[in-house]
Amino acid sequence: MTLTAHDRARRIKIILFDVDGVLTDGGIWLLPIPVAAPDGSTTTRMVEVKGYSAHDGLGVKLARLGGMKLGFITKRISETVALRARDLKIEFVYQGQNFKMQAVRDIMQKETVTLDEIAYVGDDVIDLPVMRECGFAVAVANARERVKAEAHYVTPHRGGQGAGRDAIEFILEAKGVLDQCIAACLDEDNPDSLAMDIGMGGN
Repeated sequence: MTLTAHDRARRIKIILFDVDGVLTDGGIWLLPIPVAAPDGSTTTRMVEVKGYSAHDGLGVKLARLGGMKLGFITKRISETVALRARDLKIEFVYQGQNFKMQAVRDIMQKETVTLDEIAYVGDDVIDLPVMRECGFAVAVANARERVKAEAHYVTPHRGGQGAGRDAIEFILEAKGVLDQCIAACLDEDNPDSLAMDIGMGGN
């Protein structure tokens, strides 16, 4: 029997995201920052800057209210990714991953989950090995055509413009809990909502 995208999404317990081109628009800004040396001279250090979507951030909170855990798996190593992960209280953060299935297998062992219970959101060919193995493969609207062709679902929004939120809401809707999660998020008396709040630097 062929499973539909909703069938696959209904089983998901963990959602994993690529970062560049998925949670960002793919742009990488390198800014020169002057740094004072001990001898009084000035050198320049390059600082990497990325832009993230607040819509995706709130989506993370909704996913967590829906009982799911989340992770970032990215090839690049960037302090901005670490900061964003801490801000959103992301459970799994793997940087410098040339072969992303290695990180997925590590998560599976730690969490005792199967591939069918993992969703992955990607945009480029480096994401295909995971997308081909996981239970629910999502491509963002700006993904390479080869990646879209192998996805179970393509988001209506582009990376960095709410694509992560699209994936989260699709999964929550398939589970039949999206409205419940939104209501819990908006309930100021709900202790779970307060405990899972984001945007506070991980505090």
